[in-house]
Amino acid sequence: MDMNTPEQSQISAATTVMLESDKPTGEQPMELFITDEHTEHYLALQAGSGSDRGLWTGILGGIGGCASIWLGLLGALQGKFDVTFMMFSIGVPLFFVPFLFETLRPLPLPILFNRRTREVYFDHEGELFHTPWDGISAEAKEFQLVGPHIGGMQSAALEIRVWSFEKPDISLMVSLGSPFGKSLEMQKGFWEYIRSYMNNGPYFDEHGHHSESDAFVQSQLSVQPKMSDSFRQTLERIKHAKQENGGKNFLRGIDVLGLVLDLCFYPTCRIQELTYSLAKRRSRNLWPKVVAERLKANGPSTRLVDLEYEQGLSVSRAI
Repeated sequence: MDMNTPEQSQISAATTVMLESDKPTGEQPMELFITDEHTEHYLALQAGSGSDRGLWTGILGGIGGCASIWLGLLGALQGKFDVTFMMFSIGVPLFFVPFLFETLRPLPLPILFNRRTREVYFDHEGELFHTPWDGISAEAKEFQLVGPHIGGMQSAALEIRVWSFEKPDISLMVSLGSPFGKSLEMQKGFWEYIRSYMNNGPYFDEHGHHSESDAFVQSQLSVQPKMSDSFRQTLERIKHAKQENGGKNFLRGIDVLGLVLDLCFYPTCRIQELTYSLAKRRSRNLWPKVVAERLKANGPSTRLVDLEYEQGLSVSRAI
């Protein structure tokens, strides 16, 4: 090895498995922290960056803005209205400027699995791609990423092919989430989650069978990490420790510190989540009309591929 040449990360030989829409994978359904919305009619998966949207609003507004407004209120109680005006002049822009910037900028549109029309939608730089669900195939590929700083990282990608609407000669392979840190079994479990939703949903049990209860689905979605849950989890941990010790000498210094820190950052986390939610709601309006109307409960049930057939356009949908 030439020591003067930087060592590059390399990908080892991959193991590839083809997954079908009508064939079970043998794994239990597993959600991999990328489901943005799980509704009665469609399943939305996060695509691209954007999950950290609202972070600057949370930091600047939740810490700087709240602190400035709090100091302004203290100044008003003491009759120092010049201090109040100055603090409000700082605090209000600290919240609203990043809030407007982050909510008005569009988020990357998610990958949509429309259960009602049984098709998949994907937006790539403003161009609509789609594919029917029935007969769809997914490619699950397991590989190991090797590099000088990461050692060997096991990874597995899960990809589907989609075609440009009204341009069926153009297609893309779309990755359903990041492959890093995933195993082939995890990706097969995630495909089973999607398959259970599309074929047996909207709700299903741990075996993928249809269920009138959303208990299993909610148990999967509740595992997704939320920064604002840290405060609640710390309270529950303290409460559990109190019960175990009969209410005596249960509170440790680390618990007090954790509770204080969680309380301080709670407004930041809640503001970040609220900003992301509003930005996501605004971005829904960016879908083309043919998609937006099919996301409604009473919208058209025809697939986009059916519209293409009516125009005399057709293409083989095999991977």
